[in-house]
Amino acid sequence: MPATLLAPPIARPTRTPLPPEAVQRLDAYWRAANYLSVGQIYLCDNPLLREPLQLAHIKKMLLGHWGTTPGQNFIYTHLNRIIKRRDLNMIYLSGPGHGGPAVVAGTYLEGTYSEVYPNISQDEAGLKRLFTQFSYPGGISSHASPQTPGSIHEGGELGYSLSHAFGAVFDNPELIVACVIGDGEAETGPLATAWHSNKFLNPATDGAVLPILHLNGYKISNPTVLARITQEELDQLLRGYGWTPYYVEGHEPALMHQAMAAALEEVICDIHQIQQRAREHGDLTRPRWPLIVLRSPKGWTGPKEVDGRPNEGTFRSHQVPLAVSATAPPEHLAQLEAWLRSYKPEELFDEAGRLRPELAELAPRGNRRMGANPNANGGLLLHDLHLPDYADYAVAVPTPGSVEASDTGTVGQFLRDVLRLNAAPRNFRVFGPDETLSNKLDAVFEATNRQWDAATAENDEFLAPSGGVLEMLSEHQCQGWLEGYLLTGRHGLFNSYEAFVHIVDSMFNQHAKWLKLTLEIPWRRNIASLNYLLTSTVWRQDHNGFTHQDPGFIDHVINKKASIVRVYLPPDANCLLSVMDHCLRSRHYVNVIVAGKHPAPQWLSIDAARTHCAEGIGLWPWASTDAGQEPDAVLACCGDVPTLEILAAASILREHLPELKIRVVNVVDLLKLQRPTEHPHGLPDADYDALFTRDKPVIFAFHGYPWLVHRLTYNRANNQHLHVRGYKEEGTITTAFDMTVLNDLDRFHLAMDVLDRVPQLGNKGAYLKQHLKDKLVEHRQYITTHGEDMPEIREWQWKA
Repeated sequence: MPATLLAPPIARPTRTPLPPEAVQRLDAYWRAANYLSVGQIYLCDNPLLREPLQLAHIKKMLLGHWGTTPGQNFIYTHLNRIIKRRDLNMIYLSGPGHGGPAVVAGTYLEGTYSEVYPNISQDEAGLKRLFTQFSYPGGISSHASPQTPGSIHEGGELGYSLSHAFGAVFDNPELIVACVIGDGEAETGPLATAWHSNKFLNPATDGAVLPILHLNGYKISNPTVLARITQEELDQLLRGYGWTPYYVEGHEPALMHQAMAAALEEVICDIHQIQQRAREHGDLTRPRWPLIVLRSPKGWTGPKEVDGRPNEGTFRSHQVPLAVSATAPPEHLAQLEAWLRSYKPEELFDEAGRLRPELAELAPRGNRRMGANPNANGGLLLHDLHLPDYADYAVAVPTPGSVEASDTGTVGQFLRDVLRLNAAPRNFRVFGPDETLSNKLDAVFEATNRQWDAATAENDEFLAPSGGVLEMLSEHQCQGWLEGYLLTGRHGLFNSYEAFVHIVDSMFNQHAKWLKLTLEIPWRRNIASLNYLLTSTVWRQDHNGFTHQDPGFIDHVINKKASIVRVYLPPDANCLLSVMDHCLRSRHYVNVIVAGKHPAPQWLSIDAARTHCAEGIGLWPWASTDAGQEPDAVLACCGDVPTLEILAAASILREHLPELKIRVVNVVDLLKLQRPTEHPHGLPDADYDALFTRDKPVIFAFHGYPWLVHRLTYNRANNQHLHVRGYKEEGTITTAFDMTVLNDLDRFHLAMDVLDRVPQLGNKGAYLKQHLKDKLVEHRQYITTHGEDMPEIREWQWKA
């Protein structure tokens, strides 16, 4: 088909076609990138075909993905041209899965790759190493992994490229992110939703995203939806999302080079005009940002046919088009050699194996190279947050349990001033799926608004073209935006209902893996931590019910590398302030903070909270009765509601069995329970045993699933005496206290656990146990009759 450029129906300035010599040089550069990409998939020797190709030059295992690669090489080549022509600050996100060969080829040709990996030199020996390392043991993966310069988006899992792109340009006004979206990737839910990110972009204070939808027609073995709908339907879809699409379509290289160059001139002109209207004339009317739709054959320039079946332009070109091995058809080796020689490497590389100077000249220079842009190595741009003294927001706690407060409501005031102190230039944002108010963080709206570029109505609240809070009812977008924001050198917080943060389980996986790998790459700089604040927790779902109950995200998080993950469950507001301050100062972690939002008893003064959180775990003498002796039982707790119930159980035992020696231990940093050989925060055995003893019963009230505590402590000395209560998938629409009763986490069950495991109590224990059973019956009858918890539960207070 002929190459075409379909512009929007508005008058545009005439663009002069590229002169023939410019097209020839662009095509040669593209051929060089394609040659390097095929070489990465197949070759381990003879990188410039100085001799006839032999099986000895071929890798034993052929792994990689060719289908998306030539199209991405084409895009990268043309982006280089427009960057250099317009002096653009641009990075490249490779959304299609397994597009690594293209990004590696692009960064190698521009020189960045050899700068960060000097052994992959720009000569024949370096080419041999470049080819051999790809999809090879100890080498690099087939996506744009953290090892790839210029990458902030791996592409191993599809769907998040456009979200990452927008996160990168928020508060980054000079940056343009060219985001290549595979047509297979476009079928994912997160990507389909991410088109709406243009309603949250402020052209005055943010940068720009240039989506390039790459329609090559196929996934692994199926056609793609967007490639098989009509042009009219596709155009209506993209315009309905609020974009202005430009179409570059065809397969003849010379015509496609002209069309792509013209399209990029048009869209960069559009972007600059939109930004100029906003920045110089104050026009914040929501613009229709441009995008490019590139329709080119899958496996473009690859083998036309393999074994008598079409290959280029079909799903068969998706991975390795030609099997070349001792057991493969022998003609495949000759076909591979013909394919490689079709790019005319002798015209592209000199005798030493370097890209010829007239081609190398096409790439941008210095930090304008997409592989060298510091926005793609965000730690280079990272600045510390300006943080207020969190003690200024403390709840006054004269004695433990004497006052109530909302933990998240308290920390919201701290976050309000974090937003204020980091507003010019903005370096911190709060992200959440329409839950910032629900999660009692409403104080932040005293300092900022929700950023919103769509229409507003009379009764809307806290909406403005610029704001430090980003909310969209898609956890995927919130996480993706935050990741892009962090990866380009800024700070943020994601607040979510605890049960529904599972929606981003897989995104968390990918980010944690990215952090783990970048720790091992010397030229990568550490970025700010990804901070989750999980609230609306399992224990306080009085009207939401069973659907809103799932504390298992922390189980999922703990599967990742100990060098990356941290989990905190502060028992009250002052501890939450201390933990939040710590997490916002930290680097290169995923911090998960679980805290309640409803008014609850406050236990520690700010000074006590500071000490307790620094230690992460500790004995509370004011709640204990062992007075430095060996306890009869240890009551341990982790989480706000478990802490309340453990202390209530302790008060029952103190009242009825004053001779019983009880020790109360509270855990803030969950990973203190592991050994230090398993996690750097882990308590040494001697310290763990000093708290929990080696042989006394331990009744542990835990916020989440009880088996997680067993898993963390499986190799501790006293594990056989550890009895954990936690959530066990019980409870729906009921009272707050009944949720604990249904899961055996309430004070009555916890006290009975002690009675069952301290045999010397005798008849006194038996009478108390009967009393506690009676209380459970009374509780059930009361809530059924009155629809609320008993007064002694609602009005309970700790008494020293």
